[in-house]
Amino acid sequence: MNRRTFLALSALSGAAGTAGLAAGCGSDAEHHLAPPPLDLSTPLRIPPLLHPAPEPDGVRRYELIMFVGQSALLPGKPTTTWGFNGSYLGPTLRASRGDKVAMTVRNALPEASTVHWHGMRLPAAMDGGPHQLIPAGTRWTPTWTVDQPAATTWYHPHPHGATSQHVYRGLAGLFLIDDDQDAELPTAYGTDDIPLILQDKKLTDRGQLDGDPLKGPFGILGDRILVNGTYNPCFAVTTTRVRLRLLNASNARMYHLAFTDRRRFHLIGTDGGLLTAPVDTDTLDLTPGERAEILVEFAPGDNVVLRTLDRGLDIATGDLDLIRFVAAADLRPAPEPPAILPGPAPIVPPDGARVRHFTLSGRDGINGRPMDMSRIDEVVPVNAVEIWEIENSTDTSHNFHIHEVAFQVLDAAGRPTGGHKDTVFTPARTTVRLAVRFGPFDDPVEPYMYHCHLLRHEDAGMMGQFVTITPGTEHAVPRSYAGVGHAH
Repeated sequence: MNRRTFLALSALSGAAGTAGLAAGCGSDAEHHLAPPPLDLSTPLRIPPLLHPAPEPDGVRRYELIMFVGQSALLPGKPTTTWGFNGSYLGPTLRASRGDKVAMTVRNALPEASTVHWHGMRLPAAMDGGPHQLIPAGTRWTPTWTVDQPAATTWYHPHPHGATSQHVYRGLAGLFLIDDDQDAELPTAYGTDDIPLILQDKKLTDRGQLDGDPLKGPFGILGDRILVNGTYNPCFAVTTTRVRLRLLNASNARMYHLAFTDRRRFHLIGTDGGLLTAPVDTDTLDLTPGERAEILVEFAPGDNVVLRTLDRGLDIATGDLDLIRFVAAADLRPAPEPPAILPGPAPIVPPDGARVRHFTLSGRDGINGRPMDMSRIDEVVPVNAVEIWEIENSTDTSHNFHIHEVAFQVLDAAGRPTGGHKDTVFTPARTTVRLAVRFGPFDDPVEPYMYHCHLLRHEDAGMMGQFVTITPGTEHAVPRSYAGVGHAH
C-alpha cells in the first residue's frame, strides 16, 4: 500500500468517524430495529486471503490498514464500521510453520488502537497487547518466526478500556497456520476449507450499530447474527465433506452449535491446533475468543441450518439460526476423515509444578485487584509448565484467556477435556484447572496478558500481566512497568 492510498484512507476515516461513529454506537435519537424472520439466502462472504510469497530474504511481508468505512450489513442501509484493508473485518492471513513474517500495521482510525495476534506464540513485544499502542496516523512493524503447529488463530485490537468498542465495530480477522502434517484435511480455502466468523449485533432502524459495549453485566448481546459480516447467510456446498473453521468473535455471546437435523460431525481442532483424533459429536460450545475446526459431511441436495441453541446460560440467550448450507446435486468426493490426527502430545505438569490461583471476582478484577498497566502481577520462568487454577467466585459466567501459551484443561467443573487451548469457559461458582506451557521468550520488561475474554469485563479491569524470564532471575525482575501504553 503506497503513501497516497494510506493518506486517502486516513482522510476517509476522519470524515466517516466524525459523521457516523457517535450515532453508530447507540444514539438515543435512533430506535432499535427488531429482526424479521430469516430465510438464510444471502451468499456467504468469504474474507479475502492474504498469503504473500516469501521475498528474496525469505520473509513473508503483510500489510494491514485499520480505517473507518461503510458496510451493507443490512440491504440498502449503510452501516458505519471499522475494518482491516476493507470496511469490515479483515483478510484471512496465512503462513506456514517456520515462516519469518513481517507485519506493517497502519492506523487510519480517529484514535489509537493495537493489533493482538490471539493464539500466536511470539515475543511479548510483538504480541500487540495494550502496551503496543499504534497512535492514529502511525504504523507498527512487528516481526517474528512462526513456530507452532497448524492452527486457526486470529487477530483483533487490544487497547485497554476500548477493546470491546473496537472489536464490535468490526476489527477482527483470522490468521491460519499451516504445517506439513495437515495434508489429509481439506485445505482449498473458500471451497472445502471455510472460515466462519460468528458475531452478534444490534442495529438501529437506519442500519447503524446500536448498543453500548460497556453497558450491562456483559455488554452487547445482539439479536442479529453475522457470519463473516454476512447477515442472513447461505453457503453453497460443492464437496461431500467440508472443513469449517469457527471463530467466536462476539463481545460476550456464547454459542451452543448444532445442525437443525442434529447431524453428527467430527471435531478435529481447538484453539491450539489439531487434536490427536477426531471426536464424533452433534453439539459444540464456543465462548468469545475460542476457535474450533470441524468436518461436516453432506449428501447431494442437502439443505440444513447451523443454529445456536439456548442452554439457559447468562451469556447465550435464545435459539438463533446462523447459516444455511445447500449442497449441489453433484458433489465432488472428499477423502474420509483420518483416524489419527497430528495433534501435539498432552501437556503434563512435572512433579512439584508451581500452582498459581486466580479468582475472578465481580466484573472488574482478578484476585481482588483491577488491571493496572504499571503493575506486573506474575513472573514465570521461560518454558515452564505450571498449574493455573481459575476460580469463578461469582454468580455469572466468565471465560479466561492467556496470551502466548498453550494449555491443557485438566478439569473443568469435573469434566476433563483434550486438546491444546488458549481460552476456556469458566461457569459461575466453578474452578477450572489448567496445565499451562509457557514459551521460550525471555523478556523481563514487556508483559503478556491474562484476562476474561468477555470484552466488557476485560475493559473494566478483569485482566492481569505476567513476564517470562530466565529461571533463577525472578528476584531481579521489577514488579512495575515504566513504559505504560508506549506508542510505536
